[in-house]
Amino acid sequence: MQRRQWLHASAALGCGALGLSVGQTSAWAQGMVSGRLRSLSEMLAPWRQGAAPVRQAVHLQLPLLADNGHLVPLSVRVDSPMTEADHVQEIVLVSQRNPVERMATFHVGPWSGRAEVSTRVRLAGSQMVLALARMSDGRCCYDLADVIVTESACVDGS
Repeated sequence: MQRRQWLHASAALGCGALGLSVGQTSAWAQGMVSGRLRSLSEMLAPWRQGAAPVRQAVHLQLPLLADNGHLVPLSVRVDSPMTEADHVQEIVLVSQRNPVERMATFHVGPWSGRAEVSTRVRLAGSQMVLALARMSDGRCCYDLADVIVTESACVDGS
């Protein structure tokens, strides 16, 4: 039995024990890009979907200087009533320089109560970070922040 067959059989056995089904699954990976700096229009292009993004309602906070690019604290808050009729659907964090452009996607809605996330991200050097919020009415709002990183992370695409 080859390793791949053994892994699939083990996963099927484990999922079967949990009452889950195992079928053909697929995953989509983002293409890696070198560490070149992307322009703002390049960063926004994949998220437009017909709506022109506007710089409003999103508040991105991260330190101006990060000693270590492996754990950079970041928080995003979006001004929204978070009602069924008017709410934030998702918040996306985009890197200007990382090998993998999209750092995180957070799905929120009226059940969240407020559109606010805090996390830590890896950054491949000094760059601009984009926080983009997709609203329930189709609008796209964003905010930008520059960060200076003294010790880079994720230079190998991991």
